[in-house]
Amino acid sequence: MGVTIDLRSDTLTRPTDAMRKAMAAAEVGDDVYGEDPTVLELQRRVAELFGKEDALFTPTGSMANVLAVASMVEPGQEVLCEASAHIARAELGAHGALTGLTMRTWRDPRGQIDLTALESMFAPDMGPFFVRTTAVSVENTHNFAGGTVLPLDDLQALRSWADTVGVAVHLDGARLWNAHVATGVPFTSYGECVDVLSVCLSKGLGAPVGSLMVGTADAVAEARVRRKRMGGGMRQVGILAAAGLHALDHHVERLADDHVHARLLAEACGLDQNTVETNIVVVPRDDAAEFIDGAREGGVLVSPVGPRVVRLVTHLDISRQDAEAAAVVLSKL
Repeated sequence: MGVTIDLRSDTLTRPTDAMRKAMAAAEVGDDVYGEDPTVLELQRRVAELFGKEDALFTPTGSMANVLAVASMVEPGQEVLCEASAHIARAELGAHGALTGLTMRTWRDPRGQIDLTALESMFAPDMGPFFVRTTAVSVENTHNFAGGTVLPLDDLQALRSWADTVGVAVHLDGARLWNAHVATGVPFTSYGECVDVLSVCLSKGLGAPVGSLMVGTADAVAEARVRRKRMGGGMRQVGILAAAGLHALDHHVERLADDHVHARLLAEACGLDQNTVETNIVVVPRDDAAEFIDGAREGGVLVSPVGPRVVRLVTHLDISRQDAEAAAVVLSKL
């Protein structure tokens, strides 16, 4: 086996030399006291990017999502989301375990918003008899649906309906950077559609650690307390925030390369390139385990996301040459 080409996730990227230099030179302070200037700058910049009042740096996207949803949904209330959403499937039940909320789901094979389903699922406050719906959560791009993008028109329609019935909207925007690059939709337009959102720096943007919860000043102030309670109070974390600032400056527009590479891999796997919108390729395989083993023997690492589904993810550390080499291996399988 030659050089390993790792397509398991875009979380596998390593800091570039320029990013490491930015981290080493970062001005730092104690962030629990609110005195780390680099963290403060990152939070200010990301909040401004989405047209929101404030943001909070967190070590993980899962924590950012828990804090964001908890700012809208009290214990015993519910959030509605798509059945394969990351908050429902891949955060180890943290929302229920840590904040006491419940979830109900609709199902869409491409992770899209189904307003008809939401209208039928919505439960208003009916006294001490039924669980009350207080928020809807959507994911853009949608991880397990294959990096699919939520159209802005659908998000705007959701916002209008949510305002009508009085529920809040959360956006899991771990890969919202990819949606922006794929569509050209301004970040502020996404911000206008939701009350609170999360974005991740350690996936497509290539930072080693970090996500942010973004919303109102009150929601962020509450989340800061909850973050500390969850063990997420960090000290001289400007070293990590500097990586995020560098990523925002240098690694957003280059995501377009990842999208091109993903379509190349999709074609190699016999899929319609037009179904691949960003950097994730979901490959249905009845022989998923054998497919993964065969790819590994050819020097390509891919991951299972179900008993008959394989996922490939392109990222900062996958060059055009890597993608072409991986395509040769995968096409033989």
